[in-house]
Amino acid sequence: MLNGKKILLVISGGIAAYKSLELIRLIRKNGGDVKCILTQGGAQFVTPLSVASLSENPVYTDLWSLKDETEMGHIRLSRDCDLIIIAPTSANMMAKMAHGMAGDLASTTLLASNKPIMVFPAMNPQMWENAATQDNIKTLAARGIKIISPATGDMACGEVGKGRLPEATEMLESLITHFQNNKPLAGLRAIVTSGPTFEPIDPVRFVGNRSSGKQGHAIARALSDMGASVTLVSGPTSLKDPDDIKTIRVETTAQMLEFCQKSLPADIAVCAAAVADWAPEQYASSKIKKGNDDKLSLSFTQNPDILKTLSTPSSSRPALVVGFAAETEHLLDNAKAKLTKKGCDWVVANLVSADNPAFNVDENQVYFVTSKTVEEWPKSSKDDIARQLVERIAKHFANKAFKIAAE
Repeated sequence: MLNGKKILLVISGGIAAYKSLELIRLIRKNGGDVKCILTQGGAQFVTPLSVASLSENPVYTDLWSLKDETEMGHIRLSRDCDLIIIAPTSANMMAKMAHGMAGDLASTTLLASNKPIMVFPAMNPQMWENAATQDNIKTLAARGIKIISPATGDMACGEVGKGRLPEATEMLESLITHFQNNKPLAGLRAIVTSGPTFEPIDPVRFVGNRSSGKQGHAIARALSDMGASVTLVSGPTSLKDPDDIKTIRVETTAQMLEFCQKSLPADIAVCAAAVADWAPEQYASSKIKKGNDDKLSLSFTQNPDILKTLSTPSSSRPALVVGFAAETEHLLDNAKAKLTKKGCDWVVANLVSADNPAFNVDENQVYFVTSKTVEEWPKSSKDDIARQLVERIAKHFANKAFKIAAE
């Protein structure tokens, strides 16, 4: 039910921390991946070894870890997830969050995060009812942080009242509900192209490129996670077809265009495939053998332009068309020229170099180019780039819907 969702679990101090262990088990059982930050207080109740054993990931505890912070660990943790949850959330942790304190790894990561945050408070009933705690709750809720109200019942201290951490099964339901409801692209249809295309020379050889399809497949998954109905048109790759996404496998550029057009109408088209711009003019029906000549000459003809075709104004043009540009020089000039020449709405551009090979790797560094702006996005995983792009797509359609409603 969590289908590969990445969750960062912060375990703060309190006897209820033992329930976090069962929550970790349930997240993994339901298809989620969970990384954990264990605060100094949380470590008084559960051990790093138990948390690591259940999550099958390293446990993070120290803001000043030389290894982790050499890699900017608190920033990486705050970005490489779909949701941050704090269970249990102590009164002290809520106070730190409300006042923007950043004195340890957990509070620093939370302050640096741009991801949704969900807190599960657990404390003595009087601490819960205290005016200071209630003011902090109001502050956090006003900032968009989801507060899951504690349960009422017997407390470890012997008192009875509101302040119990919900059972792990109830916390899991809150996570599942969050992901089911947080689908801003529900009802929209998307086409994504991915991978290379191969243009055959003879039955053995072809003209192609180094694209692995990792970026296009990640974008298809991110769009689906946001609720879009996705058709992925993929060239030859070694990647597994994404779950619950209609995937069409093709080989040539002409075939990719054909199935893109058959998948219309659509609201969104993301052309992430690295298509071959040229195809051999003649196809040899049998393998070309070596002859007496030292050279072999091939003539080529231009392939159809998928991005330009989908961007051409028509009744079936998607409302948003995004192109990709991989360049070896003059990156931004070429990306801006592509935006104009092809007629698409946005271009995601990257420089292919020794420092940023782009193809067949897990990370990339890109620029987001529109007719009005150019944004440099930091080097990050292709999954993160996909999520950032899809969040921008969701914002675009949300603004569009707002304008229509306002009219």
